[in-house]
Amino acid sequence: MTDVLFEEDPPREVLPEGEHDADALLLNIDGFEGPIDVLLNLARDQKVDLTKVSILQLARQYLTFIDRAQELRLDLAAEYLVMAAWLAYLKSRLLLPKENDGEEVDAETMAEALQFQLRRLEAMQQASEELFGLPQLGQDIFPRGMPEGLTTKMDTTYDASLYDLLKSYGDIERRQEFTNYELPTFSLMSMEVAMQRMTKMLGKLPRKGPWSVWTTLTSFIPEGVKDKLYVRSAMASCFTVGLELAKQGKVEIKQDGLFRPIYLRAAVDRLEDDYTEDETGQDNAQSEDTAEVEHDTGT
Repeated sequence: MTDVLFEEDPPREVLPEGEHDADALLLNIDGFEGPIDVLLNLARDQKVDLTKVSILQLARQYLTFIDRAQELRLDLAAEYLVMAAWLAYLKSRLLLPKENDGEEVDAETMAEALQFQLRRLEAMQQASEELFGLPQLGQDIFPRGMPEGLTTKMDTTYDASLYDLLKSYGDIERRQEFTNYELPTFSLMSMEVAMQRMTKMLGKLPRKGPWSVWTTLTSFIPEGVKDKLYVRSAMASCFTVGLELAKQGKVEIKQDGLFRPIYLRAAVDRLEDDYTEDETGQDNAQSEDTAEVEHDTGT
């Protein structure tokens, strides 16, 4: 069987015979009457028949002790709970059938293990008391009212090789692929198209003496266009063309108020001359193109 090593118990204060600690858990059950630690020691030395000890009475008397633990030390109650649990475990080992697993541990070894756990618990409690006995921040010692902080100095150390540097540079270059930038194109109305459209539409307006009737600037915008950008460009181009024609004395522009509609009317005589010249030029250009096509065909 594997030997279990435990530390030696620290010396305890020996009380006179017949006297017990005031905080001790005193048991009065069938077959035993006295402190629980004495019962544990007797069970270890096999001087008490655990089969005659009632675990039910042990649990009830421990619960009664816990009810009084508010006036006692809770750590002491925890130690007694461990003792009671080990006593119950020892009795269960006696009552249950033995298993031939080759690793059975006798009651004395388990009792020594219990003592070791209790000593370890006592050591942790003592360390906790010593820790809380140290000077406390804000109670025994106080920090400086205006701390200056700590200055941190960072030293950078590079351990990359020449191969690592070249590889990193190559990765960056591969990511920077050259691409042809193509400007986005937009459908807009140019000044030339606006000039031709307005000249043609103004020439077809009804005449009222030397002038045509008034018409709004928005009437020159093509109908059925859903592209808002094209509509805005058409408005700007037509307005610019209207100002240019007004400068030449071919149209008049008026507006009744701020943010009100803009009206235009044409000087029909001057506008017809320009319109006739434009149509004549377009007809001549078409005739020349037709003649060139016929000449090529004949050849």
